[in-house]
Formats: sequence, structure tokens, C-alpha cells
Amino acid sequence: MPLSDATRAVLKTVSTATLSTALFKRGLRSQFIQDVQPLNPAAGTMVGEAYTLRTIPAREDLNPITVFQDRGHPQRKAIEECPPGAVLVIDSRKDPRAASAGEILVTRLMVRGAAGIVTDGGFRDAAEIARLDFPAFHHRPTAPTNLTHHQAIEIGVPIGCGDAPVFPGDVIVGDGDGVIVIPAGIADAIAAEAAEMTAFEDFVVGEVRRGRSILGLYPPTDPATQDDFAAWRREHGR
Repeated sequence: MPLSDATRAVLKTVSTATLSTALFKRGLRSQFIQDVQPLNPAAGTMVGEAYTLRTIPAREDLNPITVFQDRGHPQRKAIEECPPGAVLVIDSRKDPRAASAGEILVTRLMVRGAAGIVTDGGFRDAAEIARLDFPAFHHRPTAPTNLTHHQAIEIGVPIGCGDAPVFPGDVIVGDGDGVIVIPAGIADAIAAEAAEMTAFEDFVVGEVRRGRSILGLYPPTDPATQDDFAAWRREHGR
């Protein structure tokens, strides 16, 4: 089922930390992409359906620089075919020795209306990408072309990215903490639950800032906490 505009909007208001907890409650422990960070935290929360690109270790006789002359090269094809509103997720095998993409390709993806890009490898031109108003997540900057270590093989298949399983169409959310993968079939339910959790946590933070103890408040084991939260929701329209 495609990601609805309503669920996309909700997911832009919740954190990957809260989403992680909601997924953990369903027994999903490995949905957070490890060791990636945003190049431009000010670009805002990234939300979109996964469009995947898989790489394998480069074999030198099959991966010369001339492969880029092929318009069907999987890396170039992924940039040109990633749907508007989707997130390009690249399986670079947690290897940042060579770039998964650079400024030109990421800019093209942005202009085409993608929601963002994430790789468990690295980007070249990282300083330039960081100036784009576009969510981009990677492990670390790296200058060598991807051809030196990565051979782009396939688009639109299940991949692993930073130890997280990513299936095409899964919902990708990225913020200042990192990137999480929500299985497509439960995205609406996870978004709704995370919105409720966020409202409660906002209430809790306000109480803690006023000096209230977390005991009985978080988790809300004191019956008065629920009454206080209900009053807070009425006051704040939440």
C-alpha cells in the first residue's frame, strides 16, 4: 500500500527514537540503519518509500570508468528513475572507502523531487552536499569514485543497509539521530502510535522541566499522571 500523504505528514513530526520504540514493541530490533549521519541536519526530517540500489565488491575487469557511458548503468539509472517522494537507499556494504555518489548525482536526485538519499558508505563532495536543502545520510566523506570499490548491480531488490533490512517500498525516516526503516505494511499504525507517544513525551518533558520526578511519571505508573496528561492534551489541543 503506497505511503499516504497523511502518514507522511505524521512521520515528519516524530523522531526516529520514538519510532524505534514503537517498532521494538512489535519485536523489530534491527530497523535502525547503523553508522550513518545527516550531512545537513537543517534539511529537515526525511520521509519516503525506499527505492533500493545494491552493490557488490568491484571486479576491476568489469568496472572500468567507461561503464558510465552506458545509460543503463544501475547507479545512473537509479538516480534518473527514483520516484518523486522516494528515498534512494544504497547498499554499499558498510564500506566507505569509495563514494556511493557525489554532488552532481545528489543534486539531480533533489531536482527530480526525491525525498532523500542514504548510504552505509560515503559521499564525495560532502561539503557541497551538506549545503543542499536535501536530506542526505552517509557514514563519512570519501573522495574516490564508487567504481574503485563498488560495483552497482541491481535496483529495486531487498538490500541490507547498515545492518538493517530494507525492502522496496519500506518507509524510510531520517532525522538528527539517524535513519530508521519501517516495514511498509505497518507504516500507518507505527506513525499513529508514534504520534501518541510523542504527545505524551512532550507532556513529560514539560513536567520534568518544572521539577517533577520521573517516578510514576515515566512510565506513567501513578494514576494521577494519566489525569494530568488528559488535562494537558485538552489545554494544548493534542
